[in-house]
Amino acid sequence: MDAFLVSTGIVALAEVGDKTQLLAFILAAKFRKPWPIIAGILVATIANHGFAGAVGAWGTTLMGQDTLRWLLGISFLAMAVWTLIPDRFDEDEANLARFGAFGTTLIAFFLAEMGDKTQVATVALAAQYQNLALVVAGTTVGMMIANVPAVIFGGKIADRMPVRLVHGIAAAIFAILGIATLLGVAEVFGL
Repeated sequence: MDAFLVSTGIVALAEVGDKTQLLAFILAAKFRKPWPIIAGILVATIANHGFAGAVGAWGTTLMGQDTLRWLLGISFLAMAVWTLIPDRFDEDEANLARFGAFGTTLIAFFLAEMGDKTQVATVALAAQYQNLALVVAGTTVGMMIANVPAVIFGGKIADRMPVRLVHGIAAAIFAILGIATLLGVAEVFGL
């Protein structure tokens, strides 16, 4: 259950102010059809994070425990720093309107998540917890927690969200995971 809860929390926090959340705001304003957009986000996230989680789980079979611990610890610390760097959004990513609200969202979200911090976090979390299903379920729920309100409420919440604070909390969680992993503390607590 830790794999699910940690994955959900980290991704929900890291996603605030992320380029895919900005994409959700733009798609909501463009199409004004929340349910097809939400469905597109869900399907794109499951596909993208499923692949990322599989890569993370597979990666654990290629290296020894010490190498994996160092790689994961450093990866989590790098994610902490990356989370503090504001994202920029290229509006061309949302310029696929000919596919309708669902198709545009599906394609744009899948592509926007490629190499994004939440995808990289999914790889690391799947390697850390070695529970693909719970990690992918958690990261997907985290994406939905952050993006569904963006689609439904749009600009009403964008200006009120303390993005820097939320990113700071996410960065702190990544840093704690990184330090705990490097020190081997994660194994003591079954993480």
